[in-house]
Amino acid sequence: MTGDHQALVLLLCGGFVALTLGITAWVSRRRHGSAEEFYTGGRLFTPIENGFAIAGDYMSAASFLGTAGLVALYGYDGLLYGVGFLVGWLVVLFLVAELVRNCGRFTLADVVAARLSARPVRVAAGASSVVVSVLYLVAQMVGAGSLVALLLGRTSGAVQVWAVTGVGALMVVYVSWAGMRATTWVQIVKAVLLLGGTVLLTVLVLLRFHGDVDRLLITAAERSGHGRAFLAPGLKYGGTWTARLDFISLGLALVLGTAGLPHILSRFHTVPTARAARRSVVWSIGLIGGFSLMTMVLGFGAAALVGPGAVRASQAAGNTAVPLLALDLGGGPGSTGGTVLFAVVVAVAFATILAVVAGITLASSASVAHDLYATLRRSGDRAPRSEVAVARCAAVGVGAVAIALGLLARDLNVAFLVGLAFAVAASANLPVLLYSLFWRGFTTRGAVWAVYGGLLPAVTLVLLSPVVSGSPESLFPGVDFQYFPLENPGIVSIPLGFLAGWLGTVTSGETADEAKYAEAEVRALTGAGAA
Repeated sequence: MTGDHQALVLLLCGGFVALTLGITAWVSRRRHGSAEEFYTGGRLFTPIENGFAIAGDYMSAASFLGTAGLVALYGYDGLLYGVGFLVGWLVVLFLVAELVRNCGRFTLADVVAARLSARPVRVAAGASSVVVSVLYLVAQMVGAGSLVALLLGRTSGAVQVWAVTGVGALMVVYVSWAGMRATTWVQIVKAVLLLGGTVLLTVLVLLRFHGDVDRLLITAAERSGHGRAFLAPGLKYGGTWTARLDFISLGLALVLGTAGLPHILSRFHTVPTARAARRSVVWSIGLIGGFSLMTMVLGFGAAALVGPGAVRASQAAGNTAVPLLALDLGGGPGSTGGTVLFAVVVAVAFATILAVVAGITLASSASVAHDLYATLRRSGDRAPRSEVAVARCAAVGVGAVAIALGLLARDLNVAFLVGLAFAVAASANLPVLLYSLFWRGFTTRGAVWAVYGGLLPAVTLVLLSPVVSGSPESLFPGVDFQYFPLENPGIVSIPLGFLAGWLGTVTSGETADEAKYAEAEVRALTGAGAA
């Protein structure tokens, strides 16, 4: 990496950091310190603003760096991530968005506790939300480390330590300083920058092939070393029965996990009405759909122009495919165009990571303060700390954990890491959410069992999978306690979450409160009495 690259990227990244810190400072002067202001920004955002913010929250380092990298390395099989990320929004639109906005106040636990015993439900849902958020944060930290290592031309552990630590410190500042309002505007700015950069790269790739998509795909297949197999299913997930099951497991996690992500659910509370929440989702689907299509083009463009060999040589998991593609499109190493385009892409990717980690950290700190601290606090405390103060402290703790795990997992693909977070969200959060909204006889025991019955198997199966041990690509390649053959646990843990919720309900001696269910149903469908 030349000095010109480094100087320009650092200048652009510094400009974005300065811009977002300025937004945060401006917003922090207008806050009044209430929990509603901190968690939801006062519910004052329009559907368009919230739609861009949701898209900014969702278009993470995984979708920009990881998905394009997987397409560049594995062709057709890499497309699953882009398709899964998009299809999951149909579940959100038709089953979740309006109902969550009407039933909840700040977090997932608010929706479930509306008709069940609050204390056990809040503890279970809060713990699950924190686990999912931390897993999602790890992917962003890995992306940050890969970007900075590529920028500086170094792969030493010290470089990634400083990169990940710096991102973690910035996200704590965004969240603790001004809460949801600042985070939302950071997301909007980032979404505009990311979409603009992606459009530019996609146009340049298509111009390189004179608009001939067939020629793009054929060239990508030829340079991949796999020929036509690069454009057919099975290169990554079709070799053995375990690979095929992994394919199905990953698809289930991506499609069902979106509706259980805490930082996505919290965004529905930032608009004034349920109708605005639905319109926000429609806006976000359009933006995310276009973005997903473009990342596929970028993945095949990286395979055709850079080559999978060069991508792997830069970063084995493929996380640097898009920056390398930008360098080639601009004229190659040493050229002015290559330097500028590379700098723009790396700066946009860095902005993406900063914005996403801010949203996730806010959601997890809200779960700690609103669900765990407020529930477990002893009633005899004479001077309990405010939820907002606890949330700010929680942001520091969550950031520290995410930094540590991000350094541990720095050699894994970021899209793959997000797939694990989606699997846990679909296993623990989605069952309790759907049962609470649609099952009249659902009980408190069923809710607690649904959360832990999905969360514990998902986490346990990941620990016993090839991700952690038993192979050269594992987190701990020197040991082997791999007893579960699949990399993604969704195909097992998602059904277990639904089964545990059903079993807990039918074996419970508790009788479901018909009046509370009727009240929650009316609120969910009409918005009457909603916050």
